[in-house]
Amino acid sequence: MKVWILGIGMGPRHVTPEVADALRSVDYVLAAEKGAEDGLLALRRTVVDAYAESVPIVTVSDPARDRSADLSGPGYAGAVADWHAARAQRYADVLRERGGTAAFLVWGDPALYDSTIRVVQQVKALGVELEYDVLPGISAPQLLAARHRIVLHEVGRPVHITTGRRLGEAIAAGQDNIVAMLNPEGLDLSVVADWTIWWGANLGAAGERLVRGRVGDVVGEIAAARRAAKAEAGWVMDVLLVRRP
Repeated sequence: MKVWILGIGMGPRHVTPEVADALRSVDYVLAAEKGAEDGLLALRRTVVDAYAESVPIVTVSDPARDRSADLSGPGYAGAVADWHAARAQRYADVLRERGGTAAFLVWGDPALYDSTIRVVQQVKALGVELEYDVLPGISAPQLLAARHRIVLHEVGRPVHITTGRRLGEAIAAGQDNIVAMLNPEGLDLSVVADWTIWWGANLGAAGERLVRGRVGDVVGEIAAARRAAKAEAGWVMDVLLVRRP
């Protein structure tokens, strides 16, 4: 069996010719379905319809995951590990049954805060004989920088990329130019009130919103924009850059 792991940015306009060619070559797309009104699954369908209309999407019910906001570091890692293992088992069942060439469509880029590669490796560890290849996509930090017309770092300086859950940890460690992804609702930004923020939600998709300014001045605007993005699209994914003055 052959599996393609394809980065699709945030939808049809971000699909590279290389990814489109690979998508047209597969027998089916394999995707987790989070419920009857899964907006991200619907967006995946628009990608398939745009580039490989005859390719079917085979769905599996997405396993439940503990998303408690107060999970500790080890607790969070354990919850994610359990979720990935359950996903791998469901994907393995489909791949064993159907065989052929399958594709996973990954938001943004498969190399950055996505675990599809790890899950496919777990599928192989379950005894499914397959080969897999990965093609890159446009990532959320790339889109954020483009929308705000900025460079993610100052001349000769680093940029630290982390999750919203670990933003405070990065700041405490002395990081002063930070991209945060996978941000929870109500992310506390008070510790960086005097920093500059470049924020975006649903970049390149329905509900796109942008906010820029001093954190303390725009935190309310960000919260309102996040709610509006979710109301328009039915889902929300945001990314931000914060930089110490």
